[in-house]
Amino acid sequence: MLPAIIGVGIVALIAKSIFDNNSEEKKIFISFSMKDEKYRNDLVNQSKKENSPFSFTDMSVKKPWAEEKWKTECRKRIKSCDAVIVLLSKNTWHSSGTRWEIKCAKKERIPIYGMHIKKKNRGAIPKELKGSEIITWSWDNLENIIDSV
Repeated sequence: MLPAIIGVGIVALIAKSIFDNNSEEKKIFISFSMKDEKYRNDLVNQSKKENSPFSFTDMSVKKPWAEEKWKTECRKRIKSCDAVIVLLSKNTWHSSGTRWEIKCAKKERIPIYGMHIKKKNRGAIPKELKGSEIITWSWDNLENIIDSV
């Protein structure tokens, strides 16, 4: 079970919309399967573009932790955020770490959003996301989520 948990990436998104007058930065926890790390990296690179409405501080787990330490650290990071965005793909359903993060966010009453990383060829949405808003990846959709929390 430990390799599946270590295979989960974590990113905290410090977001500030450049299109409104709200200067309050928002912290968003990004949950994804390690098999989707490329898409997380793409999102980080998007955030660095001059006209991007959001920016990231990379909080990825960079060293293996024992399962309980991993859960403690993840819970601490999730609790400090305004919302959680789960990158959804065919890999998400099989990522026990990602599914644990969703359960953790629900327990901590942190708003959760699912975001499909592909417009077509989508995977099944984990049952843990039942009742959560699900969007497709776009700058407008990301900005709307960030502005809503």
